[in-house]
Amino acid sequence: MVTRTRLYHDGTLALEDFPASEVSAYLADPASVLWLDLYRPGAAEFTMLGQEFGIHELALEDAAQRGQRPKLDRYRTHEFLSAYSVTVSPDDAELTYSEIAVFLTSQAMITVRKDDGLDIEEVVARWDESPDLAGHGVGFLLHGLLDHLVDGHFVAVQQLDDGIEELEGLLFVAGRREIEAVQRRAFALRKSLVRLRRVVLPMREVVNTLMRPGLHVVTDPLVPYYQDVYDHVLRATEWTESLRDLVASVMETNLSVQANSMNLIMKKVTSWAAIIAVPTAITGYYGQNLPYPGFGRQSGFITSAAVIVALSAVLYLTFKRKDWL
Repeated sequence: MVTRTRLYHDGTLALEDFPASEVSAYLADPASVLWLDLYRPGAAEFTMLGQEFGIHELALEDAAQRGQRPKLDRYRTHEFLSAYSVTVSPDDAELTYSEIAVFLTSQAMITVRKDDGLDIEEVVARWDESPDLAGHGVGFLLHGLLDHLVDGHFVAVQQLDDGIEELEGLLFVAGRREIEAVQRRAFALRKSLVRLRRVVLPMREVVNTLMRPGLHVVTDPLVPYYQDVYDHVLRATEWTESLRDLVASVMETNLSVQANSMNLIMKKVTSWAAIIAVPTAITGYYGQNLPYPGFGRQSGFITSAAVIVALSAVLYLTFKRKDWL
Protein backbone atom coordinates (compact mmCIF):
# COMPACT_ATOMS: atom_id res chain seq x y z
CA MET A 1 0.00 0.00 0.00
CA VAL A 2 1.20 3.52 -0.85
CA THR A 3 0.24 6.42 1.41
CA ARG A 4 0.32 10.14 0.59
CA THR A 5 -0.17 12.85 3.19
CA ARG A 6 -0.37 16.63 3.30
CA LEU A 7 -0.84 19.06 6.17
CA TYR A 8 -2.16 22.61 5.86
CA HIS A 9 -1.90 24.95 8.83
CA ASP A 10 -3.76 28.27 8.78
CA GLY A 11 -4.18 27.97 5.00
CA THR A 12 -0.50 27.25 4.28
CA LEU A 13 1.09 23.98 3.23
CA ALA A 14 3.16 23.06 6.30
CA LEU A 15 4.15 19.43 5.80
CA GLU A 16 4.00 16.70 3.20
CA ASP A 17 4.47 12.92 3.03
CA PHE A 18 4.64 12.41 6.77
CA PRO A 19 3.83 8.99 8.28
CA ALA A 20 0.15 8.15 8.64
CA SER A 21 0.79 7.19 12.24
CA GLU A 22 1.30 10.88 13.08
CA VAL A 23 -2.17 11.89 11.92
CA SER A 24 -3.67 12.01 15.41
CA ALA A 25 -1.04 14.43 16.67
CA TYR A 26 -1.72 16.93 13.86
CA LEU A 27 -5.50 16.68 14.19
CA ALA A 28 -5.21 17.91 17.79
CA ASP A 29 -4.60 21.41 16.41
CA PRO A 30 -7.93 22.96 15.26
CA ALA A 31 -6.06 25.11 12.72
CA SER A 32 -4.75 22.04 10.91
CA VAL A 33 -6.30 20.44 7.85
CA LEU A 34 -4.82 17.29 6.37
CA TRP A 35 -5.16 15.04 3.38
CA LEU A 36 -4.56 11.31 3.58
CA ASP A 37 -4.45 9.20 0.43
CA LEU A 38 -4.60 5.40 0.66
CA TYR A 39 -3.78 3.33 -2.41
CA ARG A 40 -5.15 -0.22 -2.32
CA PRO A 41 -5.59 -0.31 1.45
CA GLY A 42 -6.17 -3.50 3.37
CA ALA A 43 -8.27 -4.41 6.37
CA ALA A 44 -5.72 -2.93 8.79
CA GLU A 45 -5.86 0.48 7.09
CA PHE A 46 -9.66 0.56 7.15
CA THR A 47 -9.56 -0.32 10.84
CA MET A 48 -7.18 2.58 11.39
CA LEU A 49 -9.57 4.94 9.64
CA GLY A 50 -12.39 3.85 11.90
CA GLN A 51 -10.31 4.39 15.01
CA GLU A 52 -8.51 7.63 14.09
CA PHE A 53 -11.31 9.46 12.30
CA GLY A 54 -14.42 7.79 13.64
CA ILE A 55 -15.54 6.61 10.21
CA HIS A 56 -18.80 4.66 10.28
CA GLU A 57 -18.54 0.96 9.52
CA LEU A 58 -21.04 1.20 6.66
CA ALA A 59 -18.96 3.91 5.00
CA LEU A 60 -15.85 1.77 5.42
CA GLU A 61 -17.68 -1.17 3.86
CA ASP A 62 -18.70 0.94 0.84
CA ALA A 63 -15.13 2.17 0.43
CA ALA A 64 -13.76 -1.37 0.49
CA GLN A 65 -16.18 -2.72 -2.11
CA ARG A 66 -16.10 -1.98 -5.83
CA GLY A 67 -18.98 -0.88 -7.99
CA GLN A 68 -20.51 1.86 -5.85
CA ARG A 69 -22.60 4.40 -7.72
CA PRO A 70 -21.48 8.05 -7.47
CA LYS A 71 -23.14 9.29 -4.29
CA LEU A 72 -22.80 11.37 -1.14
CA ASP A 73 -23.78 9.78 2.18
CA ARG A 74 -24.02 11.86 5.35
CA TYR A 75 -23.12 10.55 8.78
CA ARG A 76 -23.05 12.28 12.13
CA THR A 77 -19.35 13.20 12.13
CA HIS A 78 -18.39 12.87 8.48
CA GLU A 79 -19.51 12.44 4.87
CA PHE A 80 -18.74 9.65 2.44
CA LEU A 81 -18.41 10.39 -1.28
CA SER A 82 -17.99 7.94 -4.12
CA ALA A 83 -16.93 9.10 -7.60
CA TYR A 84 -15.15 7.93 -10.73
CA SER A 85 -12.30 9.02 -12.97
CA VAL A 86 -12.81 8.04 -16.63
CA THR A 87 -10.60 7.70 -19.71
CA VAL A 88 -11.42 6.79 -23.31
CA SER A 89 -9.18 4.76 -25.57
CA PRO A 90 -8.58 6.76 -28.79
CA ASP A 91 -8.47 3.64 -30.97
CA ASP A 92 -11.57 1.63 -30.10
CA ALA A 93 -13.60 4.17 -28.10
CA GLU A 94 -13.51 1.89 -25.06
CA LEU A 95 -14.22 3.64 -21.76
CA THR A 96 -12.37 2.66 -18.62
CA TYR A 97 -13.00 4.13 -15.19
CA SER A 98 -11.36 4.22 -11.81
CA GLU A 99 -13.36 4.31 -8.60
CA ILE A 100 -12.38 6.59 -5.73
CA ALA A 101 -13.88 6.81 -2.25
CA VAL A 102 -13.61 9.99 -0.19
CA PHE A 103 -14.19 10.57 3.52
CA LEU A 104 -14.78 14.16 4.65
CA THR A 105 -14.43 15.32 8.23
CA SER A 106 -14.17 18.80 9.66
CA GLN A 107 -10.35 18.69 9.46
CA ALA A 108 -9.47 15.97 6.99
CA MET A 109 -10.12 14.55 3.56
CA ILE A 110 -9.23 10.89 3.11
CA THR A 111 -9.12 9.44 -0.41
CA VAL A 112 -9.16 5.70 -1.04
CA ARG A 113 -8.02 4.52 -4.48
CA LYS A 114 -8.57 0.93 -5.56
CA ASP A 115 -6.34 1.20 -8.66
CA ASP A 116 -4.01 3.61 -10.45
CA GLY A 117 -6.60 4.92 -12.92
CA LEU A 118 -6.74 8.31 -11.17
CA ASP A 119 -3.64 10.46 -11.58
CA ILE A 120 -3.40 11.84 -8.06
CA GLU A 121 -0.48 14.04 -9.02
CA GLU A 122 -2.82 16.06 -11.24
CA VAL A 123 -5.06 16.68 -8.24
CA VAL A 124 -2.08 17.79 -6.14
CA ALA A 125 -1.05 20.13 -8.95
CA ARG A 126 -4.48 21.78 -8.89
CA TRP A 127 -4.10 22.44 -5.17
CA ASP A 128 -0.70 23.99 -5.74
CA GLU A 129 -2.13 26.22 -8.48
CA SER A 130 -4.62 27.79 -6.04
CA PRO A 131 -2.76 28.34 -2.75
CA ASP A 132 -4.96 31.36 -1.98
CA LEU A 133 -7.95 29.03 -1.47
CA ALA A 134 -6.16 26.70 0.95
CA GLY A 135 -7.51 28.65 3.91
CA HIS A 136 -10.98 27.24 3.25
CA GLY A 137 -9.95 23.83 4.57
CA VAL A 138 -11.53 20.58 3.47
CA GLY A 139 -13.75 22.35 0.94
CA PHE A 140 -10.62 23.52 -0.89
CA LEU A 141 -9.20 20.00 -1.07
CA LEU A 142 -12.50 18.53 -2.25
CA HIS A 143 -12.91 21.18 -4.94
CA GLY A 144 -9.55 20.34 -6.49
CA LEU A 145 -10.47 16.66 -6.61
CA LEU A 146 -13.96 17.18 -8.05
CA ASP A 147 -12.71 19.72 -10.58
CA HIS A 148 -10.18 17.20 -11.86
CA LEU A 149 -12.76 14.39 -12.06
CA VAL A 150 -15.37 16.48 -13.87
CA ASP A 151 -12.77 17.81 -16.33
CA GLY A 152 -11.92 14.18 -17.06
CA HIS A 153 -15.59 13.51 -17.76
CA PHE A 154 -15.58 16.41 -20.20
CA VAL A 155 -12.52 15.09 -22.01
CA ALA A 156 -14.13 11.66 -22.29
CA VAL A 157 -17.32 13.14 -23.76
CA GLN A 158 -15.27 15.16 -26.25
CA GLN A 159 -13.37 12.07 -27.38
CA LEU A 160 -16.59 10.12 -27.85
CA ASP A 161 -18.04 13.04 -29.80
CA ASP A 162 -14.98 13.03 -32.08
CA GLY A 163 -15.40 9.29 -32.53
CA ILE A 164 -19.01 9.76 -33.61
CA GLU A 165 -17.98 12.41 -36.15
CA GLU A 166 -15.46 9.98 -37.66
CA LEU A 167 -18.17 7.36 -37.75
CA GLU A 168 -20.49 9.69 -39.65
CA GLY A 169 -17.83 10.05 -42.34
CA LEU A 170 -17.93 6.29 -42.97
CA LEU A 171 -21.71 6.03 -43.24
CA PHE A 172 -21.97 6.69 -46.97
CA VAL A 173 -18.71 5.06 -48.02
CA ALA A 174 -19.48 1.96 -50.03
CA GLY A 175 -17.54 -1.12 -49.04
CA ARG A 176 -17.88 -4.17 -46.87
CA ARG A 177 -15.06 -3.14 -44.55
CA GLU A 178 -16.57 0.29 -43.99
CA ILE A 179 -19.98 -1.19 -43.19
CA GLU A 180 -18.45 -3.59 -40.68
CA ALA A 181 -16.38 -0.76 -39.14
CA VAL A 182 -19.48 1.41 -38.71
CA GLN A 183 -21.40 -1.41 -37.03
CA ARG A 184 -18.53 -2.34 -34.71
CA ARG A 185 -17.60 1.21 -33.68
CA ALA A 186 -21.23 2.30 -33.30
CA PHE A 187 -21.81 -0.54 -30.86
CA ALA A 188 -18.60 0.30 -28.94
CA LEU A 189 -19.50 4.00 -28.75
CA ARG A 190 -23.00 3.29 -27.53
CA LYS A 191 -21.68 0.93 -24.88
CA SER A 192 -19.14 3.54 -23.71
CA LEU A 193 -21.80 6.26 -23.59
CA VAL A 194 -24.08 4.09 -21.47
CA ARG A 195 -21.25 3.46 -19.01
CA LEU A 196 -20.28 7.14 -19.01
CA ARG A 197 -23.86 8.16 -18.29
CA ARG A 198 -23.87 5.98 -15.18
CA VAL A 199 -20.84 7.91 -13.94
CA VAL A 200 -21.76 11.45 -15.01
CA LEU A 201 -25.47 11.64 -14.26
CA PRO A 202 -25.32 11.01 -10.47
CA MET A 203 -22.56 13.61 -10.08
CA ARG A 204 -25.17 16.32 -10.56
CA GLU A 205 -26.87 15.28 -7.33
CA VAL A 206 -23.55 14.89 -5.53
CA VAL A 207 -22.29 18.40 -6.28
CA ASN A 208 -25.70 19.94 -5.67
CA THR A 209 -25.88 18.32 -2.23
CA LEU A 210 -22.38 19.53 -1.34
CA MET A 211 -23.44 23.14 -1.96
CA ARG A 212 -26.34 22.99 0.49
CA PRO A 213 -25.75 25.32 3.44
CA GLY A 214 -26.55 22.71 6.07
CA LEU A 215 -23.63 20.49 5.07
CA HIS A 216 -20.93 23.01 6.12
CA VAL A 217 -18.37 21.58 3.68
CA VAL A 218 -18.44 24.43 1.18
CA THR A 219 -17.85 27.86 2.66
CA ASP A 220 -19.40 30.97 1.10
CA PRO A 221 -16.21 32.04 -0.75
CA LEU A 222 -16.02 28.56 -2.37
CA VAL A 223 -19.63 28.56 -3.60
CA PRO A 224 -18.76 30.16 -7.00
CA TYR A 225 -16.06 27.54 -7.57
CA TYR A 226 -18.43 24.69 -6.79
CA GLN A 227 -21.09 26.34 -8.93
CA ASP A 228 -18.61 26.26 -11.80
CA VAL A 229 -18.05 22.54 -11.22
CA TYR A 230 -21.83 22.03 -11.09
CA ASP A 231 -22.25 23.82 -14.43
CA HIS A 232 -19.61 21.56 -15.97
CA VAL A 233 -21.43 18.52 -14.60
CA LEU A 234 -24.69 19.70 -16.16
CA ARG A 235 -23.02 20.33 -19.52
CA ALA A 236 -21.32 16.92 -19.48
CA THR A 237 -24.65 15.26 -18.61
CA GLU A 238 -26.56 17.03 -21.38
CA TRP A 239 -23.76 16.34 -23.86
CA THR A 240 -23.77 12.65 -22.96
CA GLU A 241 -27.53 12.45 -23.47
CA SER A 242 -27.32 14.14 -26.87
CA LEU A 243 -24.51 11.82 -27.97
CA ARG A 244 -26.58 8.78 -27.04
CA ASP A 245 -29.32 10.03 -29.34
CA LEU A 246 -26.75 10.77 -32.04
CA VAL A 247 -25.28 7.26 -31.88
CA ALA A 248 -28.77 5.79 -32.11
CA SER A 249 -29.37 7.98 -35.19
CA VAL A 250 -26.09 6.80 -36.72
CA MET A 251 -27.07 3.16 -36.21
CA GLU A 252 -30.50 3.76 -37.76
CA THR A 253 -28.95 5.63 -40.67
CA ASN A 254 -26.51 2.77 -41.22
CA LEU A 255 -29.40 0.33 -41.44
CA SER A 256 -31.21 2.64 -43.87
CA VAL A 257 -28.12 2.93 -46.05
CA GLN A 258 -27.78 -0.84 -46.13
CA ALA A 259 -31.48 -1.21 -47.00
CA ASN A 260 -31.16 1.32 -49.82
CA SER A 261 -28.08 -0.46 -51.11
CA MET A 262 -29.96 -3.74 -51.05
CA ASN A 263 -32.83 -2.16 -52.99
CA LEU A 264 -30.41 -0.92 -55.67
CA ILE A 265 -28.89 -4.37 -55.95
CA MET A 266 -32.32 -5.95 -56.28
CA LYS A 267 -33.28 -3.45 -59.01
CA LYS A 268 -30.14 -4.28 -60.96
CA VAL A 269 -30.63 -8.02 -60.59
CA THR A 270 -34.29 -7.74 -61.63
CA SER A 271 -33.41 -5.58 -64.64
CA TRP A 272 -30.77 -7.99 -65.88
CA ALA A 273 -33.18 -10.88 -65.33
CA ALA A 274 -35.75 -9.10 -67.52
CA ILE A 275 -33.17 -8.53 -70.26
CA ILE A 276 -32.06 -12.17 -70.15
CA ALA A 277 -35.69 -13.31 -70.29
CA VAL A 278 -36.08 -11.82 -73.79
CA PRO A 279 -33.59 -14.13 -75.60
CA THR A 280 -34.83 -17.02 -73.49
CA ALA A 281 -38.40 -16.42 -74.65
CA ILE A 282 -37.44 -15.93 -78.31
CA THR A 283 -35.15 -18.95 -78.50
CA GLY A 284 -37.80 -20.97 -76.74
CA TYR A 285 -40.37 -19.87 -79.30
CA TYR A 286 -38.07 -20.76 -82.18
CA GLY A 287 -37.36 -24.07 -80.53
CA GLN A 288 -40.91 -25.34 -81.11
CA ASN A 289 -41.43 -28.38 -83.39
CA LEU A 290 -43.73 -26.34 -85.66
CA PRO A 291 -43.00 -24.43 -88.86
CA TYR A 292 -42.53 -20.66 -88.38
CA PRO A 293 -41.40 -17.80 -90.63
CA GLY A 294 -37.86 -18.64 -91.71
CA PHE A 295 -38.14 -22.27 -90.53
CA GLY A 296 -35.15 -24.30 -91.75
CA ARG A 297 -33.53 -21.27 -93.40
CA GLN A 298 -30.64 -19.02 -92.45
CA SER A 299 -32.90 -15.97 -92.60
CA GLY A 300 -34.89 -17.32 -89.66
CA PHE A 301 -31.79 -17.45 -87.47
CA ILE A 302 -30.78 -13.96 -88.52
CA THR A 303 -34.29 -12.65 -87.79
CA SER A 304 -34.43 -14.21 -84.32
CA ALA A 305 -30.95 -12.91 -83.44
CA ALA A 306 -31.90 -9.41 -84.60
CA VAL A 307 -35.09 -9.49 -82.54
CA ILE A 308 -33.11 -10.60 -79.45
CA VAL A 309 -30.55 -7.84 -79.85
CA ALA A 310 -33.15 -5.16 -80.56
CA LEU A 311 -35.46 -6.01 -77.65
CA SER A 312 -32.56 -6.45 -75.23
CA ALA A 313 -31.17 -3.05 -76.27
CA VAL A 314 -34.59 -1.43 -75.78
CA LEU A 315 -34.93 -2.92 -72.30
CA TYR A 316 -31.38 -1.93 -71.38
CA LEU A 317 -31.89 1.68 -72.45
CA THR A 318 -35.25 1.83 -70.68
CA PHE A 319 -33.82 0.53 -67.37
CA LYS A 320 -30.79 2.80 -67.71
CA ARG A 321 -33.02 5.84 -68.15
CA LYS A 322 -34.98 4.85 -65.03
CA ASP A 323 -31.65 4.45 -63.16
CA TRP A 324 -32.26 0.78 -62.53
CA LEU A 325 -28.88 -0.17 -63.95
